[in-house]
Amino acid sequence: MKIGVVFPQTEFGNDHGAIREYAQTAESLGFTHILAYDHILGANPNRPGGWQGPYTYQTPFHEPFVLFGFMAGVTQQIAFTTGILILPQRETAVVAKQAATLDVLSNGRFRLGVGIGWNPVEYTALNQNFKTRGRRIEEQIELLQILWQNELVTYEGRWHTISDAGLNPLPIQRPIPIWLGGHADAVLHRIARLGDGWLPNYRSAARARPEIEKLAGYLVENGRSLTDIGIEFRLSYGDGNPDVWQQAITEWQAVGATHMTLNTMSLGFSIPQQHLNAIRHFAEEIVGSSQ
Repeated sequence: MKIGVVFPQTEFGNDHGAIREYAQTAESLGFTHILAYDHILGANPNRPGGWQGPYTYQTPFHEPFVLFGFMAGVTQQIAFTTGILILPQRETAVVAKQAATLDVLSNGRFRLGVGIGWNPVEYTALNQNFKTRGRRIEEQIELLQILWQNELVTYEGRWHTISDAGLNPLPIQRPIPIWLGGHADAVLHRIARLGDGWLPNYRSAARARPEIEKLAGYLVENGRSLTDIGIEFRLSYGDGNPDVWQQAITEWQAVGATHMTLNTMSLGFSIPQQHLNAIRHFAEEIVGSSQ
């Protein structure tokens, strides 16, 4: 199993030296990848009409491509993945360019996790339609894969028109792997047809098992199987109990998980060093024994 870490950007702060130390420490400890969340704008809870959501304008988020470009420059082997990038609120060709550039500059260490998001405020601000985001992401995934594999592209879709143009440079990975987040039945169908992996957000393997079985059926309908995709779960550091971690990993492996990411957020850590200490402790207890 590939074991990564969730970069705790909502709590970590903006010191570039600390961010460099985090990336280099995660790599030196044997973690395989760093995952980062994505939000461009945060809403004001006191805006007209009110607002409810897990994040607000006071919650810090680094832009993932810029963040990973910095981290790639200070590391050698550790990989990077978005978990997830809210694709339909972004221009597709721009995402294709950013991802291809990051893939080249990291020497093929990038995996693109995408989803449709939940925040209509962001969509409005970015001039995109919240209501069509599910249909749009399917066309986006198709177009991304075409752009990453061809020097010249002619494409006519509902939301995109490209007339004999292409990216330069093309990525090292052709195409870059695309994983999808989300739990709706439409998402599972989308993964079965278009995805390289799934990023579920279930708290337990037991809760995920019925959905994985459903996904397996959809994959068969598309001439594929679970062995053709990856499944990545997130594991909270919790109270730092290795027995709890190992039990969870064993249970997730039993339902087909191939990747996991350790999450150290929402545990009361207030300084970067606490997050670093947590990933060191996890690595000492789990990462070394799994290699």
